[in-house]
Amino acid sequence: MNSAAGWAGHKRRNFSAGPAKLGYRTLDRHNAGGVSAFGHEREYPMRTANQIRVLIVDDNADTLEWMKVLLEHDGYATRTADSGAAAEEMRGAWQPQLVLMDLRLPDIDGTELLTRFKEAAPGTEIIMISGHGSVARAVDAMKAGAYSFIEKPVDPDVLLAMITKALERLRLSDENQRLRAQLKGRDRFGDIVGSSEKMQQLFQLITLAAPTDANILIHGESGTGKELVANAVHQNSKRADGPFIRINCAAVPADLIESELFGHKKGAFTGASSDKVGLVQLAEGGSLLLDEIAEVPQQTQVKLLRLLQEREFRPVGASNLVRANFRLICSTNAPLDPQSSKLREDLYFRINTITLEIPPLRDRPEDISLFCDHFLTQFARQHERPVQGIHSAARNALLRYSWPGNVRELEHVLERSVIVAAGTEITLQDLPEIFQQPRRSPASRDALVGQLTLAEIERLAILQALERTNGNKRAAASMLGVYRPTLYGKLRKYKLGEYGKSEATLKPKGGVSSPRDARVAGGADDD
Repeated sequence: MNSAAGWAGHKRRNFSAGPAKLGYRTLDRHNAGGVSAFGHEREYPMRTANQIRVLIVDDNADTLEWMKVLLEHDGYATRTADSGAAAEEMRGAWQPQLVLMDLRLPDIDGTELLTRFKEAAPGTEIIMISGHGSVARAVDAMKAGAYSFIEKPVDPDVLLAMITKALERLRLSDENQRLRAQLKGRDRFGDIVGSSEKMQQLFQLITLAAPTDANILIHGESGTGKELVANAVHQNSKRADGPFIRINCAAVPADLIESELFGHKKGAFTGASSDKVGLVQLAEGGSLLLDEIAEVPQQTQVKLLRLLQEREFRPVGASNLVRANFRLICSTNAPLDPQSSKLREDLYFRINTITLEIPPLRDRPEDISLFCDHFLTQFARQHERPVQGIHSAARNALLRYSWPGNVRELEHVLERSVIVAAGTEITLQDLPEIFQQPRRSPASRDALVGQLTLAEIERLAILQALERTNGNKRAAASMLGVYRPTLYGKLRKYKLGEYGKSEATLKPKGGVSSPRDARVAGGADDD
């Protein structure tokens, strides 16, 4: 590289470019092919660049000298190299953040050196400097990863401006990497939200347990997010690249669950018209979640116990054993007592190597606001609504509520409120009616309960759950912590109608009306 023509008086303290019009041409991602000229005198004030490391690579000693003086006066730390070999040695020893590199070097082509730098340190920004007639090669260098190039004769103003832009991109890149690292840490637990002490303890236990292959039992009330926790365990395990298979044992008929889990051969039983691969086999190399494990029939529990002990199983109707390699995760919405539950004691101890307790939402009120903001953002985007916040009165009502349906109920309430909100924030009037009523005092509640039979209290609870969910029996069953078949039986028992509509209001003894004394609003059930 020849010394920069037109560089006048670079040893002068003000680093003026002189009165001559110094023509230059630049091409970068922000100003492709732009042509400009600087004709003014410029003072280069001392400024702090936090000692950004800049490596200057050129075979011309004069060019190395004036660029070094210019950049150091501007606050940069500099090193120089007069060959490709010296530049590579300096890169390894000094790790520059930005490189000014000539396209023509005595021992290597500048484009090839650029490629080596980018392979060794992808985050390094590189500005190529080319002679007249080398624009095409400079463009090729940009395609190979250069930030930009500047053509000779080099103007100091342009060079410093380009360096500033390159370093700004470097700063943004570093910031994006930090944000990605933070998001990756957050993504370790998926959509599980919580800053409370109890949730932090849960996160810590997941972090410790997930990398192992220990069987895990998750306990939490309906709506607390047991499947999310199970998925977080899977995603943070060495089996994360394998399948995550789940089944709700309570939703499968007792006479079919063995076939669902272990598969069957054609003709094994009436209706088995072809071979079927079971969920255990589908979970090979991954994780299997058995939700409501206590609902597994005793006969199938025996087979499941053998599977955990021997790591092999026999499909229904098959004669050969099949090896199994999976991690078992079980969950239940009620604490399991090996003495009194329907679960075999020996199986209980097999699946209960590590227990993860998910606290109900009422026990971590500090997390309610987090969930509100999380769901508001999610549903505003999903439904393309302009809602951006929650009015203080509405937020206070949400914070006071006991949330018997836990996070699932809160999610339902926030989605509904985002949809019906007329403005940019959710108001108290946008919440379901139950949030707009004065809170009943403990004394009045006790007086009311004293006038109701147990059956009347149960019937009232079902009515309120159905009303709160607009007649959705699936959501109501989840809110009540029972299975849908159980709820259907209660609906028939109390003659609450086809869609949860009461034919008569509940009147407790002594003529005192129920808290709502209301019929369940009609509406389709989206089972």
